[in-house]
Amino acid sequence: MIILPPDLGERWYSVFMSTFDDDFQPERFAQRYPLLSRINSPADLKLLPMDRLEELAEEIRKVIIEVAAHNGGHLASPLGAVELAIALHYVYDFSQDFLVWDVGHQAHAHKILTGRRDRFHLQRRKGGLSGYPTRSEDPVFDAFGTGHCGTSISAALGMVTAADLTPGNERRAVCVIGDGAMTAGIAFEALSNLGAMKKHVLVILNDNEMSISKNVGALSTYLSRLLTGGAYNRAKGDIKSFLENTLGNRLFEKARRVEHQLKGMIVPGMFFEEIGVRYIGPIDGNCLPTLVECLQNLRDIKKPLLFHCMTTKGKGYPYAEVDPLTYHGVGPYEISTGQMRGKSGPSAATFTDAFAEALIEAAREDGRIVGITAAMPTGTGLAKFGEVFPDRFFDVGICEQHAVTFAAGLATQGMKPVAAIYSTFLQRGYDQLIHDVCLQNLHVVFAIDRAGLVGEDSPTQQGAFDVSFTRAIPNIKVLAARDNIDLRQMLRWALQQDGPVALRYARDRGPAIGPEDGRDVTRGQVLREGRDACFLSIGPIAAKCLLAAEALEEFGLSVGVADARFVKPLDPDLLESLSALPMITVEENTLEGGFGSAVLEHFEALGQLSEVRIKRVGVPDRFLPHATRAEQLEDAGLSVPALIEAARSFVPLPEIKSV
Repeated sequence: MIILPPDLGERWYSVFMSTFDDDFQPERFAQRYPLLSRINSPADLKLLPMDRLEELAEEIRKVIIEVAAHNGGHLASPLGAVELAIALHYVYDFSQDFLVWDVGHQAHAHKILTGRRDRFHLQRRKGGLSGYPTRSEDPVFDAFGTGHCGTSISAALGMVTAADLTPGNERRAVCVIGDGAMTAGIAFEALSNLGAMKKHVLVILNDNEMSISKNVGALSTYLSRLLTGGAYNRAKGDIKSFLENTLGNRLFEKARRVEHQLKGMIVPGMFFEEIGVRYIGPIDGNCLPTLVECLQNLRDIKKPLLFHCMTTKGKGYPYAEVDPLTYHGVGPYEISTGQMRGKSGPSAATFTDAFAEALIEAAREDGRIVGITAAMPTGTGLAKFGEVFPDRFFDVGICEQHAVTFAAGLATQGMKPVAAIYSTFLQRGYDQLIHDVCLQNLHVVFAIDRAGLVGEDSPTQQGAFDVSFTRAIPNIKVLAARDNIDLRQMLRWALQQDGPVALRYARDRGPAIGPEDGRDVTRGQVLREGRDACFLSIGPIAAKCLLAAEALEEFGLSVGVADARFVKPLDPDLLESLSALPMITVEENTLEGGFGSAVLEHFEALGQLSEVRIKRVGVPDRFLPHATRAEQLEDAGLSVPALIEAARSFVPLPEIKSV
């Protein structure tokens, strides 16, 4: 256990005082960050002498820590990659070459160095910078938009290939991929293709999980500098030509195999070598002189390379260094103590917490229940399950496709797998959901976390499509929990079914909506009676529907509220009971193919479409930019005022009072 110094908070409070308000103040910034204030572009960075780069790295870290303390966001990963960003922009010219950051957790320093320093304090705020690289934000330096793991190598290979097909357009590509992202299957598919195509791509493996002992680290650093040097590479080419000419191709090939076997005993990267990607490393990725020297040596080697850099996650902020998991993604926090803000008083549990507790309770009664996550044990709540049932908890890495088919295999043998996967990441396992689970009608429960709008984490993370893509598949049942009480009961019910079941729930706290007594989660529920119209919703948006219905009384409208609970199959009795009223379907999902579409299809199948009046409210057909969850609900027309206006425009009555 690591004990932090008792005076740490006091010392850090004296270092970090608020620099950022809503408006950027250049003079104040220059006083706090004298070196960084002079860096307006990578061209300015290149003018710095080598011995000033460490000072620059410290200033960048302080900015990242302070902005994250105000806005929340990723913290530990970008702190560890500061030196990488500096060294890359110091050596390369990415207005000419390509730079792709995998996922983008690590790219904060990159943004600060590429002309976005003065806007960085608005990161993750509505209208401000995204937390991820985004082509619309900077098409020159953000060469490829990211947010899902493992895509960088494929994208970089495509870019370089396109450049090679354009006469006179020779360009290099560098992609930075974390050790977690490297577990994604697409990364290895791309590496295999890169090795076969032999393109000029440098893959930097930013490894912040493993450790190197001092002696191995020193030796590997020395060897890496040697192996990247021009003299070594020229000598290796000369020796290859000599052996081929002297021994002939057959004997040379035998000598090469012996070399590989010997190298495999001491070099950890032989896998990459065997697929045609030359491995360099590992080196200390937080040592700027070594990084710069190696990158200068590697820059002009025109072949596929993998450069293995070891970095310290959370570097520069002791709380994040000691506990990088907690500080991977944070809400606003106090810099001096590391304490997250807004967590002191009691509040309703999140949907994720309720799910984890319900799963643990069910697993105590049934030894066949197992939990599966794709590298999100904390985010999905399954870390708690793993503490209680370590033998029944499986974190398969960032491999959603494998997670789904792994669950299918477990189900064939009578186990009850619960795969907890974020909505946006389940998209990556869609073929397996169809082919391996639903086609075989296997009993797998999908706990779809972060369903709906998720706030500041960019359009790549929005869970706005799972209703549409799950309900299109035969055999699966799809439910949406409006609160924690429903979620617990729905999970119990799902574990007793025979085929696939999907439970969707929001990234939010889940206070009770409606009384707990008398609930039956196998059917929909009328939460409020109404004479003139009815909101028919799924999920926690029911709470806003209730507020809107109450407010509509002031306009002379009596509007009911019903929670459908089921997306597939729909509750026919509930729909029949509401069919005489104008219905406004409300969902945190895209309108295209969503819940409202399902309701329309239900009445169309009965030949009653001309007899009912239905208005659909949901996420419009566009990607919503990052903002707070409340701001996104407003943008999507799902706020209380928007629902009031939707009802007033849909159910106009002569006696409605004007405001």
